[in-house]
Amino acid sequence: MANSNVQIHPPAEKKTLWAWLIGTFFGAGLLKPGPGTYGSIAAVLLWYATAHILHPAPFALAVGTTIAAIFATLIGIPAATIVANESGREDPGHVVIDEVAGQLIALIAIPADWQHAAISLLLFRFFDILKPPPVRQLERLHGGTGIMLDDVGAGIYALAIAQLIHLRF
Repeated sequence: MANSNVQIHPPAEKKTLWAWLIGTFFGAGLLKPGPGTYGSIAAVLLWYATAHILHPAPFALAVGTTIAAIFATLIGIPAATIVANESGREDPGHVVIDEVAGQLIALIAIPADWQHAAISLLLFRFFDILKPPPVRQLERLHGGTGIMLDDVGAGIYALAIAQLIHLRF
């Protein structure tokens, strides 16, 4: 199902504004080429800016990032479902809230510097594109759940490897 451009039915004439704002992450998903990469970059930039403006302790940043990832996932499931239905596609490429949620997961407990943020971004995009088992199977779930959960899985893989890299160096 990964970012299906196959039209399963005609797009809806009326769009649900809140779902499109969330689903496209305020328009990041409408950028070309590679809207998923733009969604991931937007999440990293938002995380990085928040970390450097608020200067939270590392534990507080990890907790805040976890809460943000959970919120993005929970609000992303219905938003992705609505946008997919209104687009007439199973997994439209312009839905990037899934990349935002997955990228936030990959950033949990990462030091707030550009080097670790870049590693997290690269790892997440790698696992999001590769979709190792069982990530590939998660995208088979129905609607927004499948759209979101494969990226959650990719984020977990990226987080695990990023933590190993951080501990090693």
